[in-house]
Amino acid sequence: MGWHTPLLAIHLLWVNLVTDSLPAIALGLDPTDKDVMLRQPYDSRKSIFSDGMWIRIAFEGLMIGMLALLAYAIGVVFFDAPGGYIIGRTMCFMTLSIAQLFHAFNMRTQKSLLSINPFGNRYLVGALFAGILLQAGVASIPALSAVFRVVPLSMEQWGIVLGLSVMPIFLVEAQKIWNNGFAALERKQMA
Repeated sequence: MGWHTPLLAIHLLWVNLVTDSLPAIALGLDPTDKDVMLRQPYDSRKSIFSDGMWIRIAFEGLMIGMLALLAYAIGVVFFDAPGGYIIGRTMCFMTLSIAQLFHAFNMRTQKSLLSINPFGNRYLVGALFAGILLQAGVASIPALSAVFRVVPLSMEQWGIVLGLSVMPIFLVEAQKIWNNGFAALERKQMA
């Protein structure tokens, strides 16, 4: 697209080691659904990508990637000096990392978040806050921002980053409602 590189290798390493690890550990400690024994067992012969899983993975990966690129574009167009890209890069990195932290709440269940207590996993809530604090530290502490080649963001820029980062909750919630509506329609047609 003719842009400077939105993310550096150190950003991707940070995302993989920090903002993916904390929610993954927290999700491993998630309480079991109360209706787990009422569900049919999963067919062990089915692929992990069966039942539309590959579509969900593609949709959710593209969604978070597009939100991060949108943050980059907003930063470059509205906040960077002409020809600059550092604020855009910082906003992209922050959005990618924080969006994944919020997206972990979607991963708790295939049901709507409205049907469960979204804060029922205190470890996941803690991972969200710890991850956001770590991200803020990377952007705000001069020694860290120099290593990560990012800059401190203004309140307006943080507002945009947080607004974009929370979008996966709403978009995946809409996807779940859509998918569950089709599943209910299929069950009704089969009956």
